[in-house]
Amino acid sequence: MKGGRAKKRRARPESPPASVAARARRRPAEPGSERAADEASPRTTAVKSRRTRRIGITCYSHFGGSGVVATELGLALARRGFEVHFIASRLPFRLRRFESNVLFHEVTIATYPVFEQAPYNLALSTKMVEVVENYGLEVLHVHYALPFAASAYLARQLLLPRQLGVVTTLHGTDITVVGIEPSYFRITQFSIQSSDRVTAVSRFLKDRTEETFGITKPIDVIYNFVDPEVFAPRRRSGLRLAPPHSRVLMHASNFRAVKNIPTVIQVFAEVRKRVPVKLVMVGDGPEKAGAEHRVRELGAERDVLFLGNQDCMEEILPLADVFLLPSSSESFGLVALEAMSAEVPVVASNAGGLPEVIENGVTGYLHDSGHVDGFVASVLRLLGDERLRRGMGRRARRVARERFNVNDMVDRYVNVYDSLR
Repeated sequence: MKGGRAKKRRARPESPPASVAARARRRPAEPGSERAADEASPRTTAVKSRRTRRIGITCYSHFGGSGVVATELGLALARRGFEVHFIASRLPFRLRRFESNVLFHEVTIATYPVFEQAPYNLALSTKMVEVVENYGLEVLHVHYALPFAASAYLARQLLLPRQLGVVTTLHGTDITVVGIEPSYFRITQFSIQSSDRVTAVSRFLKDRTEETFGITKPIDVIYNFVDPEVFAPRRRSGLRLAPPHSRVLMHASNFRAVKNIPTVIQVFAEVRKRVPVKLVMVGDGPEKAGAEHRVRELGAERDVLFLGNQDCMEEILPLADVFLLPSSSESFGLVALEAMSAEVPVVASNAGGLPEVIENGVTGYLHDSGHVDGFVASVLRLLGDERLRRGMGRRARRVARERFNVNDMVDRYVNVYDSLR
């Protein structure tokens, strides 16, 4: 630990203000009305903390859905007057600027010759204990079972007899990929069972967790969310990704194998034979080099833009005509929801939790992840019928506003915190 001190975005307030002015473009939308009975635990008609609450949030800081949701949740809580402490290896990429009631604490790892790999999970537990003791946190909310739920469990044991609530939110590959590895299975199972409350971002993920790990603890489904005032349809003359006569097909991800990047390129190549189209690829990861190589093989360099990681997706997504997400596995698909909120139709795989977000033929199109011809046909149908494309985009935005808005989902998380009292 460098000097044993946390890096802070501001000094701790003596008493947080009763209300916090949010950025205008971050103002929460009105709660929606459509609800599925098993989507989450019951919510109150109006959720308001009776006193200032202090919440610690740990998440991955890199480009990805779990870090986005964790960061946006923390910001929404801070605007409600909660004191929010992010405890992570580096500043989460969506934590773009100073925010009232938000503090950041960097986890630093001591180097020692005997360590072949630095024990990050132990350093994280130590930092969690330090922040809880120094700032009086009541709850640690960790996003991903490993290593964060395990670190939170150890921190809670170190703090005994002091009471500390631990909430674990499951996001996907912590269950479907990492957790099922033999070397991690038992610790993943134990960490979930040892959490005070467990949430999952889709019914698919809830069911998979219970089936795979034999979890008996109740798991609440709280969907990922979007602020429709931020992710909104807009066209700006100063920001353009393609000439006026070309259409824009977009994909955004962390470029892992599960995102099925070769299919993205293949679908684009087939669509390009029939329609003037540009492919915009947002993000970075292990599959990016292969994608760039394949584009060069096709001689399509002039028609494909690799933008890298972008932290202002709300500015980029509305510029797409169709969003493409052919993942072989997807526990929710947050970027698909953000595209829907921006009134962009989504053509995606029917894998995992995506059918809980996209209604086939109504708010987008769904196909088996390897059904290239199906993806091509749906993209061409949308690009060839502007009335259909716009109508589907408007329906998609309405669903995003009504079923997945930020205000409603944050209410549900606050109910989870309140249940720990």
